[in-house]
Order: sequence, then structure tokens, then C-alpha cells
Amino acid sequence: MKIGILGGGQLGRMLIQSALKYDDEFYTLDPASDAPCHNISYFTQGNFNDYDTVLNFGKDKEVVTIEIEHVNADALAELEKQGVRVVPNANIIKTIQQKILQKEFYKAHDIPSPEFQVVWNSDEKIMMPLPFVQKMNTGGYDGKGVQVIRTEEDYQHLWKEASVIESLVDIEKELSVIVARNEKGETNIFPVTEMVADPKLNLLDFNVCPVLLTEDVQQQIDSITEKFLSAVNSPGLFAIELFLDKEGKVWVNETAPRLHNSGHQSQEGNTNSQFEQMYRVVKNLPLADTDAITYSGMLNLVGAEGYAGKVVYEGMEEVLKLPETYIHLYGKAETKPGRKMGHINVLADSREELMEKLVMVKGMVRVIAE
Repeated sequence: MKIGILGGGQLGRMLIQSALKYDDEFYTLDPASDAPCHNISYFTQGNFNDYDTVLNFGKDKEVVTIEIEHVNADALAELEKQGVRVVPNANIIKTIQQKILQKEFYKAHDIPSPEFQVVWNSDEKIMMPLPFVQKMNTGGYDGKGVQVIRTEEDYQHLWKEASVIESLVDIEKELSVIVARNEKGETNIFPVTEMVADPKLNLLDFNVCPVLLTEDVQQQIDSITEKFLSAVNSPGLFAIELFLDKEGKVWVNETAPRLHNSGHQSQEGNTNSQFEQMYRVVKNLPLADTDAITYSGMLNLVGAEGYAGKVVYEGMEEVLKLPETYIHLYGKAETKPGRKMGHINVLADSREELMEKLVMVKGMVRVIAE
């Protein structure tokens, strides 16, 4: 099968790496000539936000999918009309890539999400009490396009673009659950993971699975996934990011209609990874089992402050000596501060051992430049 992927980044790269054991041809489209997928796929350099570029890229493919949601959804809708399968479908991509539509989707389907106000321009009065979160309607990812407004003085930093103004949740834990649905309507859900963020970069620091949750919290998450899978009306793999507040209530933060950083530990920690599952969704095959094998965690390899240029992974040889420790690099030749360059997965027999190993490995390796 000729499978097209909009985006040639690390998520597409790991999907292709996982799927190389099968017999398919992968085509990728990305604006960067040295994108991580450029040397492991039939690669086209081009803008995945441009209508004609996406249309021309997809018209001879049997199926087109995404590894980034900021693509031209109108072109994907036209490809669907021409008989190309688009996974997930163009409508849900368009809904999720706009924060306003995404929030209205949750509201319409009784999926718990923090209270919000839509602001289309800077002249509108904000009715939400301080503190609140501002999320740009389009373009945000990896903590970009999101800011917290805590005081009256912070109002001067408000973005003028169309945004969602959202009440600030008093967070106990940040959780993620990855759900999958194929075209036959079969569904499968990965075990919940806990995300521990780097407060400076607003990027995922550690990802831990499984998570010890009360029966009530697990039931709330089960209800959310059931409502989402019922409402989404599309095949796809979706990462639902969740907040557990101090009162024990679960809220949906946002959803990614694609593979996600919070699922990387599944490569070694689960019976099948998110990448295997995504392949099966795209091909409309029976979904894979996703049980946790043991305690597993992931840490991001992020470009260190003060270093830009040809990448050097300091301390990697020492990490390679460790048991049940797995390095995944993204094929990016150039590093810069905060850039995701790879990740390391770790397995352990308990959560305590896992956290110790993650902290130890994090202290062993640095992403610097020549």
C-alpha cells in the first residue's frame, strides 16, 4: 500500500521504523529538506499547509495520515472526495487543530473540560476570573501558544489573536491516555500514563506508566474515553491529555489527533507500541493488544541551553551500558536549546525504581553541540 504522511518529523520516522517489518511504501511531505523522515521514506520537500501541495502529494496514495495536526484540512477533505482514505478524517483534524472548535466539541458531547470563553480579538472583554490560561486558536504545540495570566499586570502580555480563555485547573497530576479506533469501529485503549513536565521549557520531562489511580479516577477516565470514541466518528489514534485536580476530578486539557510524546514508553513498556497501533489503524487491521509489561518511563533528550550547531550526545556511552535502557534518536543533525532530539525509555520492577533510574539517566546525558 502507498501510505502518505503529512509531516516528516520524529513521529513519522518512528511510525515508519515500526512498520518496516511489513510490506508497504511510505511517502512523507515536510518543509525541511533534512526532516527526520527524509532518508527512510519517499520524501517530498513541501509545505503541508498549502492546499495544492497537499492535494498533489495525496492524490496517488491509497491512504494519507498525519504526524502533525497543523496541515491543510481543506485539501484533505478534497482528497476524501476523490476516494483517498484520510486517517483521521479531515473533519476531526479541522476540529482539533482549532482550539475553539475543539473546546466546543467537548462541550457538545458532555466531555469534561475546564470552563472557557472564546475571544476573537483584543477588543473583547475577558469575563474569566484570574488566574486563567490563554490558548491561541491555531498553531500551538509543545507548550507554544499557551500562557497563564495570573495578575492584572499580566494582561499586557495577552496575545491579540483569536484564543480560548480557560479557567486554570489546580493540578494534582497531568495524565494522558492514548486511544485507537479502526475503520471497522474496533477500539483499544492504552494504560494511562503520567506526564511530568519541565517547568522551564513547558515540555514533557518524564512519562511514567502504569499510574496508580483510585477506582473513581479510573472510572472518570473510562467515561471520557468512551464518550470521545463515540463522538469522534473517525478512525485514528488520539492522545487525550488530562488534568487530575486536587479535588479528584478529571478534566480534558486537549487532544492530539496523532501519535504523541506521551506514548513513547510504549515502545518497550507495552506488548505493542503506539506506532504499531497507528500502523494497524491506517491499514484498517485488527488492533494490537496494548497491556503494560512492567513499569516503564521515558525522558526527552532536549537541546541544552547555550548550545546550537552540530549535535553531540554527551554521556551516551555510559547510558548504553545500563540494562533495560533504550535510546531512540530522531536523526536531527542540528541541535538548539529546547529542541527535541531523541528520548530514552527505561524499564523497572517498581515505580520507585523507575523514577530513580529516570533521574539517574537524566543526569548522565547532555545534548550539546560541537
